[in-house]
Amino acid sequence: MQHSLAILDDYQSVALKIADWSAISDTAKVPITVFSDHLSDETEVIARLKPFTIICIMRERTKFTPALFAGLPNLKLLVTTGMRNLGIDLEAARAHGVVVSGTGSGGESTVETIWALILGVARNIVADHTRLTTPETATVWQAGRLPTGLYGRTLGVVGLGRLGSRVAAIAKVFGMNVLAWSENMTAEKAEAAGAKFAGSKEELMRQSDFVSVHVLLSERTVDLIGEAELRLMKKTAFLINTSRGPIVNEAALIKVLKEDAIAGAALDVYNVEPLPVNHELRKLGDKVLMLPHMAYVCDTAYEVFYRETVEDVLAYLSGSPIRVMT
Repeated sequence: MQHSLAILDDYQSVALKIADWSAISDTAKVPITVFSDHLSDETEVIARLKPFTIICIMRERTKFTPALFAGLPNLKLLVTTGMRNLGIDLEAARAHGVVVSGTGSGGESTVETIWALILGVARNIVADHTRLTTPETATVWQAGRLPTGLYGRTLGVVGLGRLGSRVAAIAKVFGMNVLAWSENMTAEKAEAAGAKFAGSKEELMRQSDFVSVHVLLSERTVDLIGEAELRLMKKTAFLINTSRGPIVNEAALIKVLKEDAIAGAALDVYNVEPLPVNHELRKLGDKVLMLPHMAYVCDTAYEVFYRETVEDVLAYLSGSPIRVMT
């Protein structure tokens, strides 16, 4: 079989630079096509990808649904970065005879980004920088919102798994108090991670100066934080969401931000990604600090992602054992 390979959603155009694909393109003679743009319409995705037998994707950017698998009869191998990708219907892949493999990851990019966002909103970093570099406001000195100190303040962590525990540990370095809550958490689990069990979601929202979300998206966690929970927060408090957009009710968050019911939010994830150009969140100015789903993105992570993507493809082509997702 003559294979052809597509790399999807390479937003930074780095896939071919950060790993050596020559064993695929030169030695195995498999042509490689890179797509740096994102298509949301499934019909357009099918039309673009129908010729390819191997597709390499960045986790959870392009969703691979049953309809997409059905529309790609030539697809034999799907490689995703990471070993967990909720955007792939694995049952549909098996039904269509598509092998799905994944990669490891490297670094602590998400934890680093979470703290960049917390510090960003606490210290007004983007707003102050913009004021200093905008001609109309360049002469206005120290005119922004009074920064919020971290020492002695309370960080509320919703979910205390691997990421939540790392975030909690760093909070202690800043001299913060840490509250934690999730549906299955106990006081003992919280204490083992250096946190105090909040007792309830509502109590965590009331007491925290910063609320950071670290639970997985599932049917149970959609709208886990809605308008009722947001209105329990202090007017001086900030919400940080680097987990998944639908965990926080987007319409409710926009509403409370417009009303100044909380001090602000820092977001890396959204209900629809890429975020539509005319989205209401883009119109909130300094009330929200936004990143384009960059928490997991960094050079060390990408080096592992793409190097092991190449390894997976070569293993498949040679008939060697491959990291299969189940």
